[in-house]
Amino acid sequence: MVDLTQTEWQEQLQNDTDAVIIDVRTFAEVQQGYIPNSIHIDIYNGQAFIDEVMKLDKTKSYYVYCRSGGRSGQACSFMNQAGFEKAYNLVGGIMQWQGEISFN
Repeated sequence: MVDLTQTEWQEQLQNDTDAVIIDVRTFAEVQQGYIPNSIHIDIYNGQAFIDEVMKLDKTKSYYVYCRSGGRSGQACSFMNQAGFEKAYNLVGGIMQWQGEISFN
């Protein structure tokens, strides 16, 4: 797992053609706004979270975020253990996000 600052995360994401953004927050948190083009996989869904992550392409780069960086760090650690080599945690999470936010 690699922890990236907001700036590093945005810069690296812009230049990564294999980038996938994952939001590991709860459904209720996602309703309050999310980073555009992110896919939602709630880490609190236990086995369902694991099942969804294991369906992902391990050759891609995953930019993972949550509210403050804790859950996304756990998700990145799990992904590394599961064989994902490129999992990047957003330090400070969406609480410190300075980029675009989308709403449903």
